[in-house]
Order: sequence, then structure tokens, then C-alpha cells
Amino acid sequence: MAVKDLRSKKVLITGAGSGIGRATALTVAEAGAELFLTDIDADGLAETVTTVGKLGGTVAYAAPFDVSDYDAVVTFANDVHAEFGSMDVVMNVAGISAWGTVENLEHKYWKAMVDVNLMGPIHIIETFVPPMIDAGRGGHLVNVSSAAGLLALPWHAAYSASKFGLRGVSEVLRFDLKRHKIGVSLVVPGGVKTPLVNSVHIAGVDRDDPRVQKLQHRFESRAVAPETVAAAIVTGMAKDQFLVYSSRDIRIGYWIARKFALPYEFAMQKANDQFSRLLRPRR
Repeated sequence: MAVKDLRSKKVLITGAGSGIGRATALTVAEAGAELFLTDIDADGLAETVTTVGKLGGTVAYAAPFDVSDYDAVVTFANDVHAEFGSMDVVMNVAGISAWGTVENLEHKYWKAMVDVNLMGPIHIIETFVPPMIDAGRGGHLVNVSSAAGLLALPWHAAYSASKFGLRGVSEVLRFDLKRHKIGVSLVVPGGVKTPLVNSVHIAGVDRDDPRVQKLQHRFESRAVAPETVAAAIVTGMAKDQFLVYSSRDIRIGYWIARKFALPYEFAMQKANDQFSRLLRPRR
């Protein structure tokens, strides 16, 4: 299930207009992959396509749309599959963020987190993974979650609702898709130097408050470059890793939170294998 060679592999990447998505697109393009890209930001997406071309990479298809719009995802998937067939690698990178305590965060931010960060990847999985299964070539699914999908970070309840949800989807699919030789990687970066650092909505605080700015500077000093996360993703696929870290602090934090993982993983795989025997053959 490990994808060690990306040459001529068809790779779909959401959120490719900036940040981790763009860095990952450039990394896999340099590795020889054939790219299928999307982002809600049409200008950012076009810039990524241009940059890939300058590097000598190949973007077979690119279209701007909102991954939380199921109909838009279906239209995109139908167009791609009709012309190019199924993907080899699907990467859910697109995401947004908002922080705040329960009494300060408005409902629209809770809804947006779930719509984009959880339902968006689900829409992509629904429309792109079944054709991968039918093609029978195996492949890999990459879902970018967050340290907030592993640990209870302050002010992150809404964001964590979406990222813990994506972690749950990924953990189930890790065992479910193994019989189809499709690997699953859950990427759990900590701080990353992306445009989200300055644009993230923090409810109930004054962004100009020196104390808030001090916290932001501390975050930025520990944050890694998007290229670091992109490299970790490619390495994670090559090694068929489920949890993909981009910084040691998150790895250590999660180890402390959950240090008895092996018996649990063994039991979950056995349970999934048992349930799989009950499936009817797909028509």
C-alpha cells in the first residue's frame, strides 16, 4: 500500500491554492506526479498551476470550487473521471480555522468548521475513493487533520470538532480500505506558517492586544514551513504511515495521551476483517 514512486501517478489535492496544499502540489509535481487540483481561491489556484508549470510539472485538470458544496464536488469528480479515470492518490488538504470559547464563538463558525473541514473531505472521499476501489490498483488517501485532532488545545472546540471527526473517519478507513490495498494517512501538523496564521478568527479577543500578539509570535516561532509538512506527507505515503507528524512536540504529546496503541489497533483490524466477511460483492 505504500506509494514510494509518484511518477505518472494521478494525484488529487484540495486546498492547492496556498499553504500546505500548494507546497504539497509542488512537491509531488517535482516527483513526477500528474496533478488534479482545486481550491476555493481561483487566483491562488491559478498561481499554483503556473508555478507547477514553471517547475516542469503537469497539471492535468484544475478547477476552483468550495469542497463543502457537495454538488460542486460531484460535478468536478464526474468531469475528472470521464476524461482521466480514477485517481491513484487523493489528498484532502483544504481547511479553515476559527478559535474561541463557547460563549464567544458564533454559530456560523461552528457550522463552517464542520462544513469545510469535515464534510468537505467526506464529499471528496465519497466521490473519489469508490472509483479507486473499482479500478483495483490500490493507492493512498491522505487527510490533513491537525494537532487539534489529537489533543484538547485551548479555544479549539469548534476546530477540534471537525478535526477529531476527520481523524475518526480516517481511522475507520485505515482498516476498511486495507483489503483494497489503499493506504490511509492522517496528517497532524502543529503550527504551520500559512496565511491562516494571520487570518484565523479568534472570537472574544483583541488581535492588537500585546498579550495576544505575544502568543501569536510564540506560535509563529514554533511553526514549521508548509514545505516541511509536504515532505512529511510524501515520506508518510512512502512508508505507509497512518499518523504523519511534521514536528516532534505533537508526536510526544500524543504518545503521552495514548501510549497503549498496539492492542487497540490489533483489535480494530481484527474486528474490521470480521465485519468485511459479511459484505455482499459489489455489482
